[in-house]
Amino acid sequence: MKTKYMLLGVILIIASFSTLALAAKSTEDIAPVSPFDVNRYLGKWYEVARLPNNFEYGLDYVTATYSLRPDGKVAVLNQGIKQNGRPKKITGTATIIDAAVPARLSVSFFLWFGADYLIFDLDQTNYDYAMITSGNRGYLWILSRTPQMNDTLYSSLVAKAAALGFETTQLIKVKQPAN
Repeated sequence: MKTKYMLLGVILIIASFSTLALAAKSTEDIAPVSPFDVNRYLGKWYEVARLPNNFEYGLDYVTATYSLRPDGKVAVLNQGIKQNGRPKKITGTATIIDAAVPARLSVSFFLWFGADYLIFDLDQTNYDYAMITSGNRGYLWILSRTPQMNDTLYSSLVAKAAALGFETTQLIKVKQPAN
């Protein structure tokens, strides 16, 4: 019986440390861009770089295409090419959670399971680049309207992400077609 209580205590301690680690990586302190016009954001984006994640493992030539649905939500089409040459795609729906904060969305690819989609940096003039995160700093995407991004711009975006606590040394530069 005593062993069970000790084991439960160890589990609770580990769980509390895990919760603290996740809270430290939270993106709640990162402000979404403002102003943000979802209509200007629509269209095709190329994934320039990302932090490693399971659902994009081994994908190259990744794009995200956004279009407005009749119900006002945003249709999402993510596509890429696996290392074996086979295409992979998934469709989903993005919903603006609060009209006062339109750059914070919820994206769902499976039934009603939604994930945060936070646009925290964006070319306000031409909507040519964006940086996206989710609920914690383990997720980061750098997107561009073109397959290739200027090295100076890329470096400045990486520096900004690093200053916000993202593990930019882990970024994967995504293979894209030449311009």
